[in-house]
Amino acid sequence: MTANNASIDARDWSLLCLLSILWGGSFFFNGVVLKELPPFTVVFLRVALAAVMLLPPLWLYRIRFPDGLSGWRPFFAIGLLNNVMPFSLIVVGQTYIPGGLASILNATTPLFTVIVMAFAGEEELSARRIAGVIVGLIGVVILHGDGLGLESGQGVGILLCLAAAFSYGLSALLARRLLSDSPPLGTATFQMLASAAMMTVVAGLVERPWELAMPGITTWLAVIGLAVLSTALAYIVFFQILRRSGATNVMLVTLLIPVTAILLGYLVLGEKISPREIAGALVIGSALLVIDGRVLRYFQR
Repeated sequence: MTANNASIDARDWSLLCLLSILWGGSFFFNGVVLKELPPFTVVFLRVALAAVMLLPPLWLYRIRFPDGLSGWRPFFAIGLLNNVMPFSLIVVGQTYIPGGLASILNATTPLFTVIVMAFAGEEELSARRIAGVIVGLIGVVILHGDGLGLESGQGVGILLCLAAAFSYGLSALLARRLLSDSPPLGTATFQMLASAAMMTVVAGLVERPWELAMPGITTWLAVIGLAVLSTALAYIVFFQILRRSGATNVMLVTLLIPVTAILLGYLVLGEKISPREIAGALVIGSALLVIDGRVLRYFQR
């Protein structure tokens, strides 16, 4: 099975569901930490702590560090497009718009990825994939309900989150071309180390975090959750799916994130699920089946 235009097997579907839970939690964690910490400091803590958490398993599996500047260059490129830019854009965007709207805008990532990969000649720009992504976006909007909830001054936040989605699409292309042979744990760790180095400079110059007041315990717990679950563990899963099923397929996780958020609210918090949310989930499910393609091929036979 090639990753260029492949269906997703059962293992990768389960990994996509896990990744949607891990990344979906990042919008919640961001909302908590932004009450006490500025945006670039949040991103710095996220990538730096994630890098520290990934180093022990890297040593355990005896994965070697890249050799010299040429060896590190791809990881700095991926770290910039996959962490530094989108994390910063989303966190700053969430100072203008609520996390729910940010997650909807994040769901445009598969559409950008389809276009970027097709333009670069990496994956086929098929009508099935485009139709599936568009149907999925409609499902996400149905899930949100009550329109997009736009208010004056939110245009900046919307543009920032859309730019983050485009950055994710570019990072998927680069990761596919530059890091296809790198083990997922090594790729996740090295891009986090590169991202931490870049965010040290950005946060230090812009926000001078050492001068900030010490945040409370709730904020620190959210930072740890953001770094360990939504970053360190999430990127190991992400690069595993990327190697097996391709860039467009792994970015389908952004369509699943709103669905898993609703299910977690129902299972963990006892929140009710409305008929509108069921309808939105069914639309997203049908979109994923269209993109996967196996059901359509079955009916064609």
